[in-house]
Amino acid sequence: MTTMPRAADAPPSRISRPFRPGSPPPAAWLVVALACAGQFLVVLDVSVVNVALPSMRADLGMSASGLQWVVNAYAIAFAGFMLLGGRAGDLYGRKRMFLVGLALFTLASLCGGLAQDGWQLLLARAVQGLGAAVLAPSTLTIVTSAVSEGAARARAIATWTAV
Repeated sequence: MTTMPRAADAPPSRISRPFRPGSPPPAAWLVVALACAGQFLVVLDVSVVNVALPSMRADLGMSASGLQWVVNAYAIAFAGFMLLGGRAGDLYGRKRMFLVGLALFTLASLCGGLAQDGWQLLLARAVQGLGAAVLAPSTLTIVTSAVSEGAARARAIATWTAV
């Protein structure tokens, strides 16, 4: 007669470990990590463009005021459309708006990288800001909905805030 192996006989990697009470399952932390990555893109793009300003000036022949608009086009569109992005997430779903914002942001980033003239770059940066305004509110609502209330949610929001 064959006996079934007991859990104690299984190698340590095959034993399922219970979650700590109040701790979200690993899938929830994957969702939190993806939402944080989206937020990281939004925040990073505000500052990383400053590194490329001298190259933009040389390659596109932009003036000092034109370079300022490269920074401001993103910031103005981002700030101006953030409430609309949050409301769109309420109406159409946070996951859908996360994906729409990410796609818009990515497409605008590609267009900005391929820009051959200053106006093309400015337009791409404004569309990037619009994409960020749709993406950013969704990241926080995804984090708060993926993790149940309590200490785990506080850790998830702290992680999002740190990003």
